[in-house]
Amino acid sequence: MSDLPKINFVKPSTPAAGTVVLLGAEGAPGGEHTKSLGLGEVVKRAAGAARYKYKSMSSLDILAPSGTRLDRVLVVGLGKLADFTEQDWIRLGGAAMGVLHKGEAVTVILERPDGEPISAASAAEFALGMVLRAYAFHRYKKKDKDNGEDDKKPATVSIAFAAHKEAAALWDKQEIVAEGVLLARDLINEPANMLGPVEFAERIEALAKFGVDVEIFGEKDLQKLGMRALLGVAQGSIRPPRVAVLRWNGAGDDSAPVAFVGKGVVFDSGGISIKPAANMEDMKGDMGGAAAVTGLFRVLAGRAAKVNAVGIVGIVENMVDGNAQRPGDIVKAMSGTTIEVINTDAEGRLVLADLLHYVQEEMKPKMIVDLATLTGAIIVALGHLHAGLFTPDDKLAAALTAAGEKTGEKLWRMPLGPDYDKLIDSKFADVKNVGGRDAGSITAAQFLKRFVKKNQVWAHLDIAGTAMGSPQTEINRSWSSGFGVRLLDRLVADNYEKK
Repeated sequence: MSDLPKINFVKPSTPAAGTVVLLGAEGAPGGEHTKSLGLGEVVKRAAGAARYKYKSMSSLDILAPSGTRLDRVLVVGLGKLADFTEQDWIRLGGAAMGVLHKGEAVTVILERPDGEPISAASAAEFALGMVLRAYAFHRYKKKDKDNGEDDKKPATVSIAFAAHKEAAALWDKQEIVAEGVLLARDLINEPANMLGPVEFAERIEALAKFGVDVEIFGEKDLQKLGMRALLGVAQGSIRPPRVAVLRWNGAGDDSAPVAFVGKGVVFDSGGISIKPAANMEDMKGDMGGAAAVTGLFRVLAGRAAKVNAVGIVGIVENMVDGNAQRPGDIVKAMSGTTIEVINTDAEGRLVLADLLHYVQEEMKPKMIVDLATLTGAIIVALGHLHAGLFTPDDKLAAALTAAGEKTGEKLWRMPLGPDYDKLIDSKFADVKNVGGRDAGSITAAQFLKRFVKKNQVWAHLDIAGTAMGSPQTEINRSWSSGFGVRLLDRLVADNYEKK
């Protein structure tokens, strides 16, 4: 992550050189500090010549403005101020970062053009947006030295802000959030030949240096535990499965933890129910749920969250082999429930079934959220802009939805119900792993619900459309967005931490 900008909050002053970033809006081209820099007329003339209208997240680039020693003046638009919200600051930071160059010395004049105050929290969100936008995964690319940028250091960004000390303190925490998100992105972007179950488990073990207690179960451990549903998925691969249990005990007491469960299929061929060849390379990202849980625990530990939390991820590879699981096989899950495997490409729910049972039996959590790139059906239903939220608990649904609105990692609640449950009744076992083409994401959630105890507070997030092949936004230009890390960190901070 050496390409990420180095950000500092500073007292407003007059930059003598380098690049200056200003904020403008329709009808309000610049604030008081902008005017004091003597740039008002320069911006006004350039905007007129370029017919720049200060549309939201747009930019105007003024090179070597006359009468100054500055290299560039960049104006970033807020659009109509009446429409600009607190949730837009992170996007604005990303938009600003998107027009900067590597190696630049940058001063951002962070002020609203209408003079209204900006909170320190919004300033820290702006900085977070800059870092998230700057991320790029190019570990396996040769450096292109033709443009001369790869030999340059990252941009250095000074954010000139009135409450700079307060913003700097908040940025210290937001920078840790950025590290968790970018860790998740790195994991999802890695090719499957470089990140198998063993390698993924090793990456998780590295969290121990931040204070996370990590326990790794190997194949023999899983056999003893009776995780036969998970092992059935893994049996077609020569790469052995792993289950990682992460614990963060930050509440300072023995209160019941909140629990997060992640699907970690490092590559999903579909097994004997093999997927079509087109786009199968994307299945390296079928461990997006496990990546999000890993990134979340980096954040909880890094900011010393006052909460007891446990995470569990099942890491397997679903491959075609003479020993692979067959359609029609029946496996007994850790809970004792028998499962008829109708489709070996519906493997993630088999992994989660054993994990859900384990975490309830061993941890007795007050709440569980599982995350999984579980179904293509959720993409058909919601596209790539919302993840599917399934829960019978209205309070948890409201808390997750609110966290999604605050972070921009949005959720849409989907139905559950006994009529859908009938679709996964099996003639030969307690349950079958698919219920047919219709309502595929719902029947997948109903399957998981069978492994959740009656009074257990639980939610399932289907993140297939948001975690990989992610939308290109102001704060993400990566194939993977790291979806879920900021969402769950906000859920914990707003609802489960000691105040």
